[in-house]
Amino acid sequence: ALRAMPVPFDGYAEKTVRVSSTCLVHFERNRYSVECRSVGRVVSVRAYAERIAICCDGQIVGEHPRCFERGRTLYNPWHYVEALGRKPGALRNGAPFKDWNLPGAMTRLRERLAKHADGDRQFVDVLSMVAIYGLEAVTEACAIALEEQVVSSAHVVNLLHRAAEPERPAPLQVPEALKLRCEPAGADPLVAMDWV
Repeated sequence: ALRAMPVPFDGYAEKTVRVSSTCLVHFERNRYSVECRSVGRVVSVRAYAERIAICCDGQIVGEHPRCFERGRTLYNPWHYVEALGRKPGALRNGAPFKDWNLPGAMTRLRERLAKHADGDRQFVDVLSMVAIYGLEAVTEACAIALEEQVVSSAHVVNLLHRAAEPERPAPLQVPEALKLRCEPAGADPLVAMDWV
């Protein structure tokens, strides 16, 4: 008889907490960030030996290395991108974004956009594309925009949309048996439509 393989042991301590208005959960005298859509919700904090996983409705909304110090706040800046849509200025001064290590092309684009009055808003638009297209594709689009010297979020978004378009199908090959041997007699398409 076949025996089922035992399920691997998934050992963690679990605690239920409410997410603060600043997208943080408190656990063992430290604070950990979660996705901003979880604000005000009750979540489960799962403390593993080396990491903390925060779950809401069965989905992980935050994950961090476990911190055994006290009074620390561990941010993941990506948890706050959605909130930046409402407050793009926080990108310059917000605690989650200090020392944010973005890929080189994105950092260079951010520096170039900073010279524009609406530079923060434009860069937030670029950041929001990561959730749709992934970090690698957005980084590549930023690099192309810089290379083309067209520094705007609209151009980066356009590059992403064009790169994601499906390839057009090859022209249909008409079998010989279906090809016209002689053109229809006296049919000007515009004249033929006059009776409509």
